[in-house]
Amino acid sequence: MKTGLSLIVLALAATTPAALYAQDKPADDKAKAEKPADYEPQVRTTKLSGTFGGQRINYAATIGETIIKNKDGVPEVAVVTTSYVKEPRDPGRPITFLFNGGPGSGTVWLMMGAFGPKRVAIPGTGVDDGAPPYPIVDNPDALLDVTDVVFIDPPGTGFSHLIGKADPKDYYGVTQDAKLVAEVIRRWLNDNGRWNSPKYLGGESYGTTRSAAVANQLMNETYNDVALNGIILISTVLDFAAGADTPGNELSPITNLPSMAATALYHGKATAPSVEGFVEEARQWAIGPYATALLKGQKLQGEERAAIRRELSRFTGLSETYLENADLRVTPNRFYKELLRDRGLTVGRLDSRYTGKDYDSAGEGPDNDPSFYGIDASYTAAINSWSRDGLGFKTDREYQSIGRIGGQWDWRIGDRDTNSYLNVAPYIGQALRENSGLKVLVAQGYYDFATPFFAAEYALSRTGIPQDRISYTYYGAGHMMYIRDEDRHKLSADIRAFIRGR
Repeated sequence: MKTGLSLIVLALAATTPAALYAQDKPADDKAKAEKPADYEPQVRTTKLSGTFGGQRINYAATIGETIIKNKDGVPEVAVVTTSYVKEPRDPGRPITFLFNGGPGSGTVWLMMGAFGPKRVAIPGTGVDDGAPPYPIVDNPDALLDVTDVVFIDPPGTGFSHLIGKADPKDYYGVTQDAKLVAEVIRRWLNDNGRWNSPKYLGGESYGTTRSAAVANQLMNETYNDVALNGIILISTVLDFAAGADTPGNELSPITNLPSMAATALYHGKATAPSVEGFVEEARQWAIGPYATALLKGQKLQGEERAAIRRELSRFTGLSETYLENADLRVTPNRFYKELLRDRGLTVGRLDSRYTGKDYDSAGEGPDNDPSFYGIDASYTAAINSWSRDGLGFKTDREYQSIGRIGGQWDWRIGDRDTNSYLNVAPYIGQALRENSGLKVLVAQGYYDFATPFFAAEYALSRTGIPQDRISYTYYGAGHMMYIRDEDRHKLSADIRAFIRGR
C-alpha cells in the first residue's frame, strides 16, 4: 500500500525496488507554495475510552505534525503522527511505533484495519468492499491494553508532506527515510518523557524494510543510541533479490512456490489434508529437488526433468504442458492469470483468496489485483472520516493512502552502488547480535504474493542473523491478514504475547 499495510505495504507493482505500494506519479508539489518560516504545526488531542483486550481503557488520541528542519533551521518536512496513549500516563509502559510501507503508503491500513481503536468493517472472505457508507466500528483488537501506540506517516504518505523548497532527494530513499523516521521517534520520546519505556518498532510490507533500516539508525548508526525491545515484521520483505521476477533469477520461483501451493489448494486445484502440511511439503521440495533442478538450467533433461515437472504441477495446480512451455519457471503474474483460467477468473496478488474477472480470459496476466480494488475505497473513506471528523485534524490536503513517491525512491544503502540489490536483513542480524534483549516477531499470510512467507524465512535464515530470538506466526489470509476476522484476532493476540514476553 500496507506494516504499504504496505501498512500497508499495499504492493501494486512488483515486489522489487520499483515500489511495493507506490505508483510512479510525480510527487505532491502542493507544499511548494508554503512558506517555511510561517508554518505552524497543527496538534489535536481528544480524550476517549474503549475496551481493548477485555480491559476498559481511558486514552488520549493525538494527531499532530512534527516539523523537521534542515541544518540551517528552516522547516522542510511536516510529519503527521497519530498516537494513542493510555491515561493516566505511565512512563514505564511499553510504546510501539508503527508505519506502513510502499514506499508511499499511509498508516491507514494498520490503523484502520488492525491496531487502531477504530477500524473499518469490510467483508474479509475474498469479496469486495462495495460502496459507502462503510461501517467504522470499535476495535477490541487494538493494542492499548498492553502498549501505547504511535502511527507514523513519513513525507509523501498520509497527510505528511515536504515544505517550501525541500528537496525530495533528501527524504525519499531507504536511508534518508530511515533517518527521518528515527528522528521523529526520538522527538516523540523526548516530548512525551518516554526515554526509559520499553520500545517496539513495527511495520507492514515495505514497512518491514523501513523497520530494519530505522532500527539500524536508532541502534547502530548514531551516538545517541536508542535500544529496542522488539521489532514486529508484518508481511516481510528484507532481501529484494528473493522476489525479483527477472530472467535468470532462480530465487523467485523457489520462494514463491509454497505460496502457489497454498493458493492452488485453496481454490481446489491441489489436494492435501491441510494448508500447513502442504506448504511445509512445498518448502522442502522447493529448497531441495526444485532448487537443484533450476540450477542445472538447460542441462536438466529426460526423466529427471519430467519428474520435476510432475511434482511442480502437483504443487501449483498448473498443467504440465503449461509448465513445460514456461521452462518450469512460472512468474507470479502468470500464475494469477493461469490458475483459474478455465473458470474465467484471476486470483489476487495481495491476497490470492480473492478472485476477479478480467475483460477476457486471454493474456499473460490479470487486468488488476482484485484483492486491492476489493478493499481500497473503504480504507480511504475510513481514515479521512476518523482523522478529520473523529480526531479534528483540519487540512485541505488529500490523504495519500498509496502512491506518488515510489518512482523517486533511492534504493541504495550504505556504500553500495546501484548495481547491488537491496538487502536489509543484515541490519536485523546486527541489531540482534548487539542487543541481547531484542526479539523479532515475523507475521506472514499464506496467500500473500507481494511478500511471500518463504522469502521472509529465507532472508532471516542467512549467515549472521541469530535464530533464537526470531519467532514466526502464520495466518489464513494474505498481505493484510487482518481483513479476515479470525486472523485479526490471532495477530493481535500474537503481538500481545510478544510484548508481554510470553
